[in-house]
This record gives sequence, C-alpha cells and structure tokens, in this order.
Amino acid sequence: MKRWIGAISAALMMFAAMPAQAADKVVLMLNWYVYGEHAPFYYGKAKGIYAAEGIDLEIQEGRGSAATTQAVAAKTADFGYVDVPTMMRAAIKGAPVVATGVLLQTSPMSAMGFVDKNIRKPEDIKGKTVAITPADSMTQIWPLFLKKTGLKESDFQTVAGDGQTKLNAVINGQADLLLGYVMDQSMKIKDATGKDVYPIKFADYGINMVSSGIIANADYVKANADLVRRFMSATTKAVEAAEKDPKAAAQSILDANPKGGKIDTLTQGFELTIPLYRTAETKSKRPFQVTDQNMTDSVNLMVEYGGLDAKAKDNPKAFYTNDYLPKSGS
Repeated sequence: MKRWIGAISAALMMFAAMPAQAADKVVLMLNWYVYGEHAPFYYGKAKGIYAAEGIDLEIQEGRGSAATTQAVAAKTADFGYVDVPTMMRAAIKGAPVVATGVLLQTSPMSAMGFVDKNIRKPEDIKGKTVAITPADSMTQIWPLFLKKTGLKESDFQTVAGDGQTKLNAVINGQADLLLGYVMDQSMKIKDATGKDVYPIKFADYGINMVSSGIIANADYVKANADLVRRFMSATTKAVEAAEKDPKAAAQSILDANPKGGKIDTLTQGFELTIPLYRTAETKSKRPFQVTDQNMTDSVNLMVEYGGLDAKAKDNPKAFYTNDYLPKSGS
C-alpha cells in the first residue's frame, strides 16, 4: 500500500512540475492607428479573456484597411480588423481572405461639421463646403447618399485631400463638413478643438451596409479551425464585456498605449460605436452574428457604388462565415 501511495505521489509531483501548455501566439492588426472603436480588443487582453482561451494576443496598429487586408492575405498577421467592403474588393481580385465575424453591421459613415454650424440634415448641406478624400470608402458611397437625399453635386462645394488635410479643412474653417466615421474623425476634431461635432449619418437615410469586422487568411482558417473558434469566442466575450463598462474599456487602450488619445474622447468614441454592432434583425444576438441579407445588401451596394466587381453578386457568402462564432450562452 505504501509503495502504491508513493507511486501516486511521485506521479502527481511529476505532473505538477510539467510546464503549462504554451498559449498560441496570435497577431491582430487593426485597420488604423488606435482609437475608441478598438477598445474591446485591448480590454479583452487586459482582462485575461484571450488568455483564458489559450491565446497570447499581440495587437498591432494598422495603416488602413487595404494594407491590413494585404498583411492578412500574406500571413504576416493572423487576423485583421478591417472595413469589410474593402476586404471584399481584395477578395474578388484573388486575395485569400474571409471575414470570420462582422462587428459593425450598421454603417458609421456620415457628413459631419461643428455643432455650432447647425448643419443637422441633408438640406442644410446646400451652399456649404464639404471636405473629401478621393477614392476612399466614404467618397465612393457619397453619390448614393446624394441620390437618397435629393442633393446634387451643384448644391455644395468640395475640397479634396488626404485624411489629415480633410480634418484640417474643417478645423481651420476651410470646409463646413467632412465625410467621416461617427466614432473616429468626430473624436479627432474634438480632441484638436474641444468642440462637439454633429454627424448626419448615412444609415439614417437608407444606406444599409456593413462596416468593420474580423478577417483571416482562408488557408489559415482551414488549418487552424480550433484556434479561429477560440479567437472569435474570446473576441465576442471581449466585446460583450466592453459594452458593459465603456470607460474601463477605453482606459485599457491608454494602459497599453499612453499616447493613444484622451480618455474622454476614447470613451465617447467607443460609446458611439456600440449602437453600430447590431441591426433590427440582430438586436437579440451576440456580437458578430451578421445576417445573410445584410451581407447580400452590402455586396449589391458595393457593386453599384463602391467599385466591387459585378461577379461578387454571384456568391455573397464567399466573403464571410459565421461558422466559427460561439453559440448563444457559450
């Protein structure tokens, strides 16, 4: 009996001395420099949500959705957080990428100006100057907004430039409005001026299109199905946790990157992001559970207005999958 007990004790000691299984290293590349929209990823890492799924997460800032999509296609990043319509344009041209979850299911696109200019509806844009960045996603959808609202190009003036030039045009009074995302450019303007911005949201005028989501290399997904499921499970839980405490989620950005912004505008930017997570059809679902109809509508809009090849309409499901998302309650 003593020998039996001794053998068990020795086995237990050997088991205890064995090193824990190493977590899987995963690189997530963002669509841009960090801002409030990115809070869930930092919060999930800070709260150990990714670690609980056996994932050692590294978050890298990006330089645009197109560049991040290229990095994921080339497998220099495991996952990307990008504008899904931008990913579609790359995928239809042969990039081996797929969305494993669509987080922003309502478009954040808007025309925005300072609150004190009192530009609150499309009619108010007449006679004003709008700053745009040629060929970006918002400028491509802008003609549809004009069509939906009865505006004409001749109703206003435009000034063109890159992203920073566009911001400067509004900040310095050279333009009354710019085309931007409700939780991004509006917060940059507020950080720079301390003044509030009012967005005229495209989605309020019948432009129903998905925006940001998680993408991965299609071959990577097939080869690492369990890891993809664990990553999407952790990210779903991270989003849900961040929704419950926006300020703490925003603070996690600054804890990881002290130069990542100001707590007030990071928090406000994230709070402006949360309503974009769901549509009327997905309001009772967990994050990332995009509907087939939403994706089909988005593909159709991108074909008509966003420069997406018409063959994309043949199989919208080729661009995304919900198969790796956690089930309700899991």
